[in-house]
Amino acid sequence: MGSNGLRYEIAQNAYIKLVLHSLKHPTSAVNGILIGRISPSNDVVEIADAVPLFHSHIPLLPQLEISLILIEEYFSAKGLNIVGYFHANERSDDSELGSVAKNIGDHICRYFPQAAVLLLDNKKLDALKKSKERSAIMQGYI
Repeated sequence: MGSNGLRYEIAQNAYIKLVLHSLKHPTSAVNGILIGRISPSNDVVEIADAVPLFHSHIPLLPQLEISLILIEEYFSAKGLNIVGYFHANERSDDSELGSVAKNIGDHICRYFPQAAVLLLDNKKLDALKKSKERSAIMQGYI
């Protein structure tokens, strides 16, 4: 359950994209944008897709701004919007959302106040590679 009684549901396709992006670059911080819509009943944010962005040099603002504009243009034609942000830290022992990630999340919240900010748990990502563990690999910052 998120803020204001909202629930957040993430589609399998979106979940797989953010996990695979993180697994492909295990020694780099990775990030991306969550795409979706609010349900007709206004109680669920449906995360339908994820767009992986960077796996190095995350704080480069011009590239991020251009990416956000292009993503918004492409998905708005399909009736979808930017509804959040995902991030995985560079180090496996780092479970805090860094200042750059917080700033990006704040920027997205200005345009979509119900935005979700997901931090992937690197320890669970490592375990995922070695076992059949299927527990959630993220923390939400909403």
